[in-house]
Amino acid sequence: MTQHLVDPHAPRDLKAFIADLPKAELHVHHVGSASPRIVSELAARHPDSKVPTDPEALADYFTFTDFAHFIDVYLSVVDLIRTPEDVRLLTYEVARDLARQQVRYAELTITPFSSTRRGIDERAFMDAIEDARKAAEAEFGTVLRWCFDIPGEAGLEAAEETTRLATDDRLRPEGLVSFGLGGPEVGVERPQFKPYFDRAIAAGLHSVPHAGETTGPQTVWDALTHLRAERIGHGTSSAQDPKLLAHLAEHRIALEVCPTSNIATRAVRTLDEHPIKEFVRAGVLVTINSDDPPMFGTDLDNEYAVAARLLDLDERGLAELAKNAVEASFLDTAGKARITGEIDACTAQWLSR
Repeated sequence: MTQHLVDPHAPRDLKAFIADLPKAELHVHHVGSASPRIVSELAARHPDSKVPTDPEALADYFTFTDFAHFIDVYLSVVDLIRTPEDVRLLTYEVARDLARQQVRYAELTITPFSSTRRGIDERAFMDAIEDARKAAEAEFGTVLRWCFDIPGEAGLEAAEETTRLATDDRLRPEGLVSFGLGGPEVGVERPQFKPYFDRAIAAGLHSVPHAGETTGPQTVWDALTHLRAERIGHGTSSAQDPKLLAHLAEHRIALEVCPTSNIATRAVRTLDEHPIKEFVRAGVLVTINSDDPPMFGTDLDNEYAVAARLLDLDERGLAELAKNAVEASFLDTAGKARITGEIDACTAQWLSR
C-alpha cells in the first residue's frame, strides 16, 4: 500500500490557509505520532529491535497489509519505549510536531500499560509525560492533555492496570482528562470494559473509546450504552445505521474522524468512499484528526486538506471544522473561547487579503 498519502488535489492557497489555521486535535496516539527521525533514534538506542534505524526504510516498514498487520507494526514501535528518557523524548517531540501545525490544544492518547508492563516505573512514566507537557506548553504554546486508553488486545488485565493508573490520586497525572479503549475491535467486545469505564467516569474522567473502526455500528451502540461514550474514536461504520447517525447528531456526540488512517489500515477502501460526507449530511459533529500520522504518511494539515476536498470546503468551511474540534474538546470554557477567537481572527485576516 502506498504511504505518504498527501492530498495532491488541495489548491495551493487552501493549503497555505490550513497551515496558518489554529487547530485542536482530539485523536492522536502518543507512540503512533513518533516521527521517522524519533523512531530511528529510538531504534538505534535499542538495536535488538526489528524496527529499521534508517528513516527512509521506515516508509516501507510502515506499509500495512491490513489492520492486524498495523497492530503488529505499532507494537514493535511501542517496544522501543523502554526508559523514562524515551518517554520524555517522544512526548516532547510529538508536541513540537503538533505546534508546527498550529495545534493549540491536543488530547494525546497514551497507553501506560504498554510501558509499565515493559518495566518502566509507573511514577517515572507519569513524571516523564508531565515534564514534557509542561516544557512543551512553555516553549511551543501547545497545551497537551492526556487520554489513558486500554489496549483492548491485552484484555482485562490491561483494563485493570490502566484504570488503576488513571484513578489513583497518588499517580494520576495533572494533565489527564479522559479514558479510552483502543486496539483491535474484532473479538474485543465493548461491554466487558463497562466496570473499568464506570470507575474512570466516577473519578471524573471523560469516556472516549474507539468504536466502529473495523466492526459494525453495533460496536458504536455498545460504546454509547455500556461505556457512556462522550465522543467516538473513528465511528466509521456509523454511516451504516441511520438511527445511530440521528442519535449522534441529536446528542452532539462527536466522531473523531481520521480519513487517511482509515485507508491505510483498510478500514475504508478509498478516500472517495469515506463516510465523512454521510456524517456531515446527517448533522453529526465531525472532528478531523491524524491518528498515527507518521505511520500513515500524513499529518493534521493534510487531513484538513483531505476533508476540504471530500466535503468541498472553502476557508470558512475549514474554520468551522476546526471549531468543531474545539467544541468537542475537554478544554475549559475560557480555553475554548481563546482558540475559537484565534480561528476567527485567522480566517478574517486571510479573507481580507
